Amino acid sequence: MSQSAGGRRPVVDLTEEEARRKLPLKWGVPEGVIPAWVAEMDYAVDPVVLAAVQEMLADGITGYPLFGWDRALAESYAAWSARHFGWAPEPESVHPVVDVTAGVRLAIDVFSGPGGVVFPTPGYNAQHGLAHVTGRQEHLLEVPTSAERCEIDLDALDRLFAGGAQTLLLTQPHNPWGRVFTRAELEGIRDVVVRHGARVVSDEIHAPLVLPGAEHVSYLDVEGTHDHAVAVVAASKAFNTAGLRCAQLVVPSPADRRLLADQPLSRNDSYSPVGVVAARAAYDHGDGWLASLVERLDQQRTLLASLLAEHLPEVRMRPLEATYLAWLDASAYGHDDAAAVALDRGRVMVSAGESYAPGTTGQVRLNIATSPDRLTQIVERLAKAWR
Repeated sequence: MSQSAGGRRPVVDLTEEEARRKLPLKWGVPEGVIPAWVAEMDYAVDPVVLAAVQEMLADGITGYPLFGWDRALAESYAAWSARHFGWAPEPESVHPVVDVTAGVRLAIDVFSGPGGVVFPTPGYNAQHGLAHVTGRQEHLLEVPTSAERCEIDLDALDRLFAGGAQTLLLTQPHNPWGRVFTRAELEGIRDVVVRHGARVVSDEIHAPLVLPGAEHVSYLDVEGTHDHAVAVVAASKAFNTAGLRCAQLVVPSPADRRLLADQPLSRNDSYSPVGVVAARAAYDHGDGWLASLVERLDQQRTLLASLLAEHLPEVRMRPLEATYLAWLDASAYGHDDAAAVALDRGRVMVSAGESYAPGTTGQVRLNIATSPDRLTQIVERLAKAWR
């Protein structure tokens, strides 16, 4: 992880009182319940990002953002991508959107054909139903939850495209699997997509959170993808600024960019000028803090494995290669709705696996982006509940 755009800064844990004030959704739980569900981190915002936002507000800059392309934001993201991934889109391809899910919806609306959308499951629960919202049929591509390493079945993908689907919604790094797809895997996906003349919308919001031992490859960094794909990216997940409302849609094809430019404003408005400022600060000056965050999450990943081995040895955890969201299979303990049992008996709120893969039993998603002490309490409580 490059530190060229900012010195190393520590990750600061929020106290429970601070977390309840600063993270009202995640911590809007009853007293005595530890939240480990929604994808927010129990860490203070990078002071450099916070200072940029505070300066903007102190200057009274509260008007509309620029409509359409924002050169400064685009150049900030392109430079950041070059430092971190060794690949950078042309700045002209980077366009602001409200958030990643809105960007995915916009991409399907504008660029995809009328055929269905393939959505691998387990998949990010907020994106279930995007196909229907955009007037298309949703085709769930089920990945067996028993598999040690979740991989997209290319033969099944081929059959879905042959049956009329026209778009793949790819989440990579993957939520909730915690997978980082390799270049070879992405090339295999590309080959199937090209064979059917289909599209790819690649949700890459977790790209900054690839952990040691893995490497993020943007789908757009794979040869032969620019004429059929877009990526949706953001600083918000890595820098805990989701409420500031700004992501970026990366559109490498000049023809697609012209099509996007011709859309009415109502298709892509309401991204926040505060979010733009926060994103630029993160991209330009946040490398040092992000390096500390990745180091902390690597430590939390190791701690979680140790705690599970000690307290819940029959839980199967997928190898966590990216994100701070662990996918746990607790079915060995006999609870179909392991999340409900965790809340009722253990006073821990985790995300139910069924919301990511309809029909799933015994699976949960666990947020580890908290303090070591709190993570220890979480696993001890889960053990009390499930065992």
